[in-house]
Amino acid sequence: MREPRVLDKIIEVKNVTKVFDDTTVIDELNLSIRRGQFITLLGPSGCGKTTLLRMIAGFVAPTSGNIYIEGQDVTTIPPYKRPVNTVFQKYALFPHLNVFKNVAFGLKLKKVPCGEKLNSKGEKVEQFRKFTKEEIEQKVNRALRLVGLEDYGHRDVNSLSGGQQQRVAIARAIVCEPKVLLLDEPLGALDLKMRKEMQIELTKMHRELGITFIYVTHDQEEALTMSNVVVVLNDGLIQQIGTPKQVYDEPANAFVADFIGESNIISGTMIKDFSVKFLDTVFVCEDKGFAKNERVDLVIRPEDIDVFPENSEQGQLTGTVLSAVFKGTYYEMEIEANGYEFTVQSTTEARPGQKVKLLIKPNGIHIMKKLRTVNEFVGEVSGENTVDFCGGSFEIPTTLEKGTPVKVYVPFDAVELTDDEEDGEIGANVTHVLYKGSYYQVQIYTDTDEDFYIDTTDEWDIDDRVGVKINKSKIRLEVIAHEEESDEN
Repeated sequence: MREPRVLDKIIEVKNVTKVFDDTTVIDELNLSIRRGQFITLLGPSGCGKTTLLRMIAGFVAPTSGNIYIEGQDVTTIPPYKRPVNTVFQKYALFPHLNVFKNVAFGLKLKKVPCGEKLNSKGEKVEQFRKFTKEEIEQKVNRALRLVGLEDYGHRDVNSLSGGQQQRVAIARAIVCEPKVLLLDEPLGALDLKMRKEMQIELTKMHRELGITFIYVTHDQEEALTMSNVVVVLNDGLIQQIGTPKQVYDEPANAFVADFIGESNIISGTMIKDFSVKFLDTVFVCEDKGFAKNERVDLVIRPEDIDVFPENSEQGQLTGTVLSAVFKGTYYEMEIEANGYEFTVQSTTEARPGQKVKLLIKPNGIHIMKKLRTVNEFVGEVSGENTVDFCGGSFEIPTTLEKGTPVKVYVPFDAVELTDDEEDGEIGANVTHVLYKGSYYQVQIYTDTDEDFYIDTTDEWDIDDRVGVKINKSKIRLEVIAHEEESDEN
């Protein structure tokens, strides 16, 4: 019988949490990275991707959890003793050294094993030596050749363009032959044309070097273009891991669908296997395994919607074209149908004001589990008909004794946001806004490190400071059992 294939994991992140100033940036994260992968950590600003990279590099220590490289626990090992090198967005080149000396700098400090000898006690001790001048020259020239700068060794780094300086930074990182190359948004400072060129160069370098690349970016196109595997992060949690095609075609939830590419995201109901209802219409889909009449989110990519004339027999929805822009190979249109504004990309032209039919095929509808259907918090009864949670005290009718720990369930529609923080019972910042047709789903982050989800017809902007008001009559309390209380502690 054939033995199962064992995956070669070069990096393992186990139960890692990182807290800065009472704010949880990485929350109980687990991740395994295989040798030779080009893996991208993708997410919005503040999601924790750079913090995770810096913990792997050793520049930041986890609050809890462990990091392993090739099976060795490196959680407390300093950066210079880890088999990794990092390329930063700011190149950090030495201005007083030319290109060759910048690249050679790490090699001159590095020592390599050169056998063993007996010490005075008769014990075998490993010996180390520095690289010779010839070895350094050979390695530097090879690294410069890999980044396309073989004739630039004598040049002053200040005379180079931004793209060339980035290549020098990459050459300096790979010349020491690390087992893992960490890249922290290295193309962020380049113009669009140069970024496109460097994406191709980095992909080529990865193939030639064969080492593991871990790349951090908030640019979806970069992630989809270069990676073998994409890890989508938000709020310090992994939302999805998959190939670029998987995270685009089959997003795990509404956040991933909204963040990766353009999407039409709608709330619906799974009537039964292969049948979903949304916008008052039943559609055939290719998904199954959901509960009967389970509320779901679904994503329809703009290119998966076909447009036909109003009198066509094809199409499930009739809509009106609101706008149309020619994008070179297709027309991008906003089309209102059954109260929802679809973004549609089609080679068929339709003009504003024109009535059209929309056809959505089964393989164009991707069903997703809802991230959550109610806000859930841990609180405590603080007095007669008073419960504390999320940094606020709320008058909620209850017969529970003071000090009783409770779970607090707050429906999305029980929360109201106000422009003036003083009008609310607690303060928060808007972190994510998702249009779902007839309403917006807004995610806010409270001052006590809690997430609220709100369904509202009002549109809010990211980073808006808001006050939070809660309809207490819709709140449900549940006493926390002793076992759960222990888990919390």
